[in-house]
Amino acid sequence: MNIDEFFKADFWEMILRSTLSFFALLIVTRLLGKKQLGQLTFFHYTTGITFGSIASEIAAQAETPFLDGLIALIWWSVLTYFMTIITIKSKKARVIVDDKPTILIQNGIILESALRKNRLHMDELAMMLREQAIFSIQDVQYALLETTGKLSVLPRPAEQPATKQDVKADVTPPTYIPTEVASDGKVIYENLVELELTEDWLMKKLKKQNVQSVEDVYFAQVQGNGSLYVSLKDKARRSSS
Repeated sequence: MNIDEFFKADFWEMILRSTLSFFALLIVTRLLGKKQLGQLTFFHYTTGITFGSIASEIAAQAETPFLDGLIALIWWSVLTYFMTIITIKSKKARVIVDDKPTILIQNGIILESALRKNRLHMDELAMMLREQAIFSIQDVQYALLETTGKLSVLPRPAEQPATKQDVKADVTPPTYIPTEVASDGKVIYENLVELELTEDWLMKKLKKQNVQSVEDVYFAQVQGNGSLYVSLKDKARRSSS
């Protein structure tokens, strides 16, 4: 087969298979829901790899009948979906599929059996603690290995950071969620509406900061207490200084 015949046959078949595989995988992942990569258990992680492997097999291997590969991808998705539903409804099934958190340090004491069970050694435990900004194991009250493989740590009471209640600071809930209301000289009206604010309110706030036009604003954000943070464009900043 010469190159012209190749492009007429195998090339376009590969493009078609790749395109269909891409959209099939996109639809499947959207149907199965979203979860941050750091929240994936080992089961979900390996399932994701399998999805990718099946899709790549469909796209790249001309010997694999497209329909057979697509059915395999859909059936794997159905099994994953039903397993997810079962783990949501059944705690026992959730433990079987995802396991459960393991206590590695209890009341400041390292549990060697728990480390062995999870095939961890002290260097790995120490590294995971350092990732939590804890460099001394004696500062740890509890440490749990989550099903995602991450370490959750409860420091000893003396090492825990003080809260606002501890120092008797103001704990009044914020009036607003910090929200962008102007960007690159333009008002973001939908955000103002969501905050139940008006353009007049914005202009009054700007004028209080000696900003006469929103066109001079590079970025403006409503703060939790109702104040307005404003950063001017370089040109406007130079002219005002």
